[in-house]
This record gives sequence, structure tokens and C-alpha cells, in this order.
Amino acid sequence: MPVKNRFAELLPEITEWRRDLHENPEILFETHRTSALVADKLKEFGCDEVVTGLGRTGVVGIIKGKTDTNGRTIGLRADMDALPIHEETGVPYASKTPGAMHACGHDGHTAMLLGAAKYLAETRNFDGTVAVIFQPAEEGGGGGKEMVDDGIMDRFKIDEVYGMHNWPGRPVGSFSIRPGAFFAAADQFDIYLTGRGGHAAKPQDTVDTTVMGAHVVLALQSIASRNADPVKQVVVSVTSFTTGSNAHNVIPETVHLKGTVRTMDPDIQDMAEKRLTEIAEGTAAMMGGVAKVDYRRGYPVMVNSEEQTDFAAEVARSVSGGCDDAPLVMGGEDFAFMLNARPGAYILVGNGDTANVHHPKYNFNDEAIPAGCSWWAEIVERRLPAA
Repeated sequence: MPVKNRFAELLPEITEWRRDLHENPEILFETHRTSALVADKLKEFGCDEVVTGLGRTGVVGIIKGKTDTNGRTIGLRADMDALPIHEETGVPYASKTPGAMHACGHDGHTAMLLGAAKYLAETRNFDGTVAVIFQPAEEGGGGGKEMVDDGIMDRFKIDEVYGMHNWPGRPVGSFSIRPGAFFAAADQFDIYLTGRGGHAAKPQDTVDTTVMGAHVVLALQSIASRNADPVKQVVVSVTSFTTGSNAHNVIPETVHLKGTVRTMDPDIQDMAEKRLTEIAEGTAAMMGGVAKVDYRRGYPVMVNSEEQTDFAAEVARSVSGGCDDAPLVMGGEDFAFMLNARPGAYILVGNGDTANVHHPKYNFNDEAIPAGCSWWAEIVERRLPAA
């Protein structure tokens, strides 16, 4: 079964929804307009139940099949939030909100799942129930965890859950996936260095936190190069270096470093946290200063279930003619919390030759909509075949 004809017919309408979402981005849990639009559409489609306020601003729509002889429910999840980035695409429907844009394609994910929901509510050609899940705050807020903590899996009796993300650089509408660990655990750290400030002309009277910070930044790279097993992935990135003074002639009293640690293995994650703290404190002490480390665990490793991954790939092949093996991704994804709660799978759909995600010139490719919608619908119709 290739791309469903119904989604070719619906493409102009779904594109209109997507571009409206793009024009009106909302950050983290502040997806009030987006959530209201989603809820209104689901009611308009004739969903059997529409529940709002889950995970603060999340929405779940329930669609029952023509029959329900097995009592099974499939969850389909899309994320709704945008990023705090100033848009530079120049498209007519560019963001109207300064400093916010859909730079990761969540507008496309939401629109595609809405399109699938409309089709499934029209046809109901399946035996069981579908829960369409629209989640806020994927971009660092942990909205997936909050929806799980709000009990959506038990409340709606969800047996399996499936997610999707667009992927620039892949042919439009093509798919790729991998079983097991897929997206990395994403932790954050802050390192506060304190020395003794003073005049730049008298470094001998100071404990220079700028030099101290530079040594810490370089030493942290030894976690990947000298502490981790070379066949196991770890990325330590210092992304911000702020001194306590902006003057040309002042050696600052303090330095603040920020960054992330990305890992695919819990043991490596534990080792990285331990070594980061030891390196920061030891380097500061060696140079006469003090380091305080605030290390915070973020999203866990996102792990695709074996059986559901095989099934998701089979559906992808039926829609697009193929499904490639996806590489490991060191980015984080809070769909991990849903996959920790229920078996399921997460797949990538090609966005074509576009700017990469999290870039001010990125834009979701509307040509991917029919393939994405078809995959959602086929997941349901094949997993819950009509009685």
C-alpha cells in the first residue's frame, strides 16, 4: 500500500494547518493556542473523546474503530512546541513571534498527526482504539515525562506507542529506523569557578579563573578520549563560557561554564558525571581556586523495542518502498519517557535537502506530509486489522 490517495487530497488542507502553526510558534509548555487548535480540530473530526490539560498543555484524542474485539489501544505521538530562535527563512508564513520559531519541524509533526486523525476518524477501518497524543515541551522541558506522569498510558489503556521525526538530508518521504538505543541520554551541567580577581597588569596577585576555565574546558575532552571505552559513545560539550567581568583590564573573580553530556550507555553516563566533577574540582584546586559543579540528568536514552521497530519498518516499506537503517543520534528526545512506559518505536521521515533542524533557516517540507500521514494510518490499520 503506497501513500494513501486520501492524504494527497488532504495535502492542501494539512499544509494550511502546518503553516498556521509555523506562523504562530509557542515555546515549551506555553502551547496554549496550539493546544486549543489541536483540540478543536479533533472535536471537529468527530473523535470519541478529547482530553486537554495533560502534561500541563498536552492533548489526547480517542478514536474508536468500527469494532473492538481485542481491547487494544495504539498511541501515536507528535510534539507541538517551537524553539527560542529568531527565524530567517523569509517565507510568507514566517513566525509572527519575535525570538520564536518552529526550527525543528514540530509544526509538521502536529499537522501530520492531525491529518492521520482526520482520516482515522472518517474511516475507522480498524479493530480497537487509537490515542493521538499531542505533547508540549519536547525541546528541553520534558513534556513527555509530564504526560506519562499524568497517567496517560493507564488512563487510555495504551498498549504500544509510536513517534516520528522529520530528518533533513534524507529524500523527502523516505524512512529510516533502528532497534534498541537510538537517541542519546542528554544531561546538562553548570560549573562555577571562583578564584581571586584583580588587575590584568598584576596576574601574580590573582588566581586567574579565565585560565582555570580554559584548562577545565580542554581537560573535559579527556572523558571521551581517555576515560570512555572507544566503542561506546559519549559527547561532552562546553557551550557557554562567561566571566565575571567584561573589562579589558580585569582578571575576573568568577567564571561560569555550561554544557551537555550525551551518552548511549548508563555506565558511561555514570562515569562521565563522576569524571566531569573530578576534573573540574581537581583542575580548580590545582590552580588555587574552587569549582562547584551542578550536574543534572536529563532525557534518558531513547530505546526502540525490537518487535515494534520491525513492524514500523515494514509499514514504512509499504508506504515508501524502503526503510533504511538509521544511525545512532547523539541528540536527546523525550519520547524516551513514553518508550520506557510502553513498547513502541520512533522513526525518521525524510525532509529533503533543507537546512538542518535548530537552524534559523530550517523549514519543514510540506511534501513529506502524505508519507508521514500514511505511515501513521497504516500503523493503526495493520496493527489493529479490521475484524
